[in-house]
Amino acid sequence: MEQKICQCTIEQLIRPLNDVEAKNAPEQVYIAGKIPIPLSAPRVAIIGSRKATTQGIETAHVIAHFLTQNNVIIVSGLAEGIDTAAHTAAINAKGQTIAVLGTPLNKVYPKTNAKLQETIMQEHLAVSQFPNGHPILPGNFVQRNKTMALISDTSVIIEAGSTSGTIHQGWEAIRLGRPLFIWTKLLHDSSLTWPKKMIQYGARELFDPKDILEELPFQLHNILEVLQ
Repeated sequence: MEQKICQCTIEQLIRPLNDVEAKNAPEQVYIAGKIPIPLSAPRVAIIGSRKATTQGIETAHVIAHFLTQNNVIIVSGLAEGIDTAAHTAAINAKGQTIAVLGTPLNKVYPKTNAKLQETIMQEHLAVSQFPNGHPILPGNFVQRNKTMALISDTSVIIEAGSTSGTIHQGWEAIRLGRPLFIWTKLLHDSSLTWPKKMIQYGARELFDPKDILEELPFQLHNILEVLQ
């Protein structure tokens, strides 16, 4: 089914940007889906390796499910592994999810996620800074990760190797002054140095998904009070 694609600015999508936020922001984005804009609910990006471990996928699923149950929109990049687990968990929990793509909206990468992308474009929201016809280049995904950090109130890294594109999003979240969480198992992986460097610059170790709620916009606390 062909989806209607609309064009808007990042400010129309989320809110007015300050000078730091505007530095790496795309001038415009293309969107398709049913989540109304401007986005009003808190948004958490759950991101990580394409070649994720079984434990990493389960962790992403648990965190995404918990946040969805607390009225948080799950954001990810539609890649295999952690991203797919996060999107799928949100959908299965009857929540909302946003896919920020490294391709134009009329392309799919990876092909194995064609059905998932179609579902998100129909029932949730897909966002791309690349117009139809734009070539699919490796650098697109770096730009995508920076845009995802901008769209999200908080980012959570579940698993990522030393060359993962996820690292770009982590540093961008830090540059923006946005909360960044690193899952505890990843932080204590002795083969990696970047997680500890990010901690030195303000990232936090994540033990419990409940800790994420404390860093989200104030509106969420009002929601939680009503639910209690």
